[in-house]
Amino acid sequence: MPQSFLKNKVLFSLGVTALLSKIAQLQMFGQHSFPITPEQHFILSILSENKELYQRQICEIAYKDRPNITRLINILEKKGLVKRVSDVNKRKVYKVIITEEGLNVHNEIKKYMIALRDNAVKNIKTEDMETCLKVLLQMIDNLEPIAKIQI
Repeated sequence: MPQSFLKNKVLFSLGVTALLSKIAQLQMFGQHSFPITPEQHFILSILSENKELYQRQICEIAYKDRPNITRLINILEKKGLVKRVSDVNKRKVYKVIITEEGLNVHNEIKKYMIALRDNAVKNIKTEDMETCLKVLLQMIDNLEPIAKIQI
């Protein structure tokens, strides 16, 4: 297969993969009547790994703008899954932390997300996955300087 053909298909294939992943997640969340959306679960995942973060840090990790993250955090806070705590050094800056209930919801959904991921990568050799990840990380490095996100 000529390399130009591959180059023309990579971003298309990434887009289709992302779209199918999102559809599968939405269907799974609907089937199990989870109390949050996949996007909200992603925020809980970030917080479960990092304990407490400033909103700006969440924006950077999630590759989302501040208004979008603010909306997600507000919804999660109303549901009692996260809370904002004042930063001891700055009066108007808050850290976001996941609550015990948020951790419970995250852990319940995480089992299903792992199963979905495992299904997505079935029949793919570990070394192929490692190569894929290496290529994707290089693409991220290549695109970050030209794809500016307002955080």
